Amino acid sequence: MPSRLRRSFFDRSVHAVAPELIGATLLVDGVGGVIVEVEAYHHTDPAAHSYGGQTERNGVMFGPPGFAYVYRSYGIHWCLNFVCEAEGSASAVLIRALEPVAGIAAMRRRRGKDLDRPDDRALCSGPGKLAQALGVTIKHNGLALDRPPFELRARTAVPEIVVGPRIGISKAVEEPWRYGLKGSRFLSKPLPKR
Repeated sequence: MPSRLRRSFFDRSVHAVAPELIGATLLVDGVGGVIVEVEAYHHTDPAAHSYGGQTERNGVMFGPPGFAYVYRSYGIHWCLNFVCEAEGSASAVLIRALEPVAGIAAMRRRRGKDLDRPDDRALCSGPGKLAQALGVTIKHNGLALDRPPFELRARTAVPEIVVGPRIGISKAVEEPWRYGLKGSRFLSKPLPKR
């Protein structure tokens, strides 16, 4: 079985952590799969929630690395992020998509998908869908990533990763800080073919 990722894994540059999460396994209460797409947000990045300083909403980002930062997007969807870098840095990786592997029936129920539907591509192909499928809500905000309900396991091989611009932001859109598993059909949106 692949080794568990400890909080120390996240105590590095967000730009080092983000691509290394591609191929890792994420489970929440035993439900989840293989991470296939992430985005990096550095504290110097105007698109990062922490860019304007600490608030009640983003306070977890300013804490130690290896904790979950969960926020509501557009007042509709929860989004799951992993806090990175030293305490006070306020950098994080947004988990955008995963390939469902464990607890697929639970994911389908949570997402309102037909239990007999053979194609599960859309279960976790976007940060809001992913959080809903895994049952992630504000109650997960501030929880350690190396303790239940989270289980993170290292990838077993170095995958081929494609890099491109982030999605759904209006600032720093040119930064190539979106990472995806090349050829994965579980991405939220296609990445450039390189």
